Amino acid sequence: MSELISVAAVAKRYGDRTALEDVSFAAGAGEIVAVIGPNGAGKTTLLSIIAGTLAPDAGSVSRAAGDVGWAPQQPALYSKLSVLENLELFARLERVADPAAAVARMLAQTGLGDRAEEPVARLSGGNRQRVNVAIALLAEPPVLALDEPSASLDPSQRERLWEFISGLAGAGTTVVFSTHNVSEAQRYAARTLVLSGGRLLFDGTPAALLGDGGEPAGGDLEHALVRFLQAREARTAER
Repeated sequence: MSELISVAAVAKRYGDRTALEDVSFAAGAGEIVAVIGPNGAGKTTLLSIIAGTLAPDAGSVSRAAGDVGWAPQQPALYSKLSVLENLELFARLERVADPAAAVARMLAQTGLGDRAEEPVARLSGGNRQRVNVAIALLAEPPVLALDEPSASLDPSQRERLWEFISGLAGAGTTVVFSTHNVSEAQRYAARTLVLSGGRLLFDGTPAALLGDGGEPAGGDLEHALVRFLQAREARTAER
């Protein structure tokens, strides 16, 4: 599997607080990688560094400029513009070769065609997030970074989003996403990265994390994650 992105010994600090410390992993074409962990673990910081919107204090990320599509948790949209106008604007900012074709493709793929003329300000949180993901995909990037992509979606919207993302991965797009919905990692990710306190504690399959957390095959990954973190904390306290 060819690597499309490689994160090497990345660290980030905010004053005295360490957000990330010595985080390394690589992901190949078509891989879906879930980043999970407690609040304040460093998930958003890691995704922002992967996307190139935040610079690390140490370490490096190997990926060509423009190779990562970025969908932050809080959509950065122009509320007075329509869905179509937002997509057209970002297509021009991204210098997409054929903006009209790219916009038409994303309206179709994300199911936003019937909302194209609607101002973003009138959209639900879930539909704004769909626009957010559509913008990240306008330039057809080989790597897609998604921060809590389904946080504001209802179950049917979530299902549709993951069908779409899974299709992208099947066509070779590398997807790295963060989530507090651990069942999404269990259902859709080939790999899970567990962050806690800015450190990467686990890099492996959801099945392997189930085992490390004392759950049987097909068990509850959220329970496994909690037990895994508790065991790590107990070992640290004993030292």
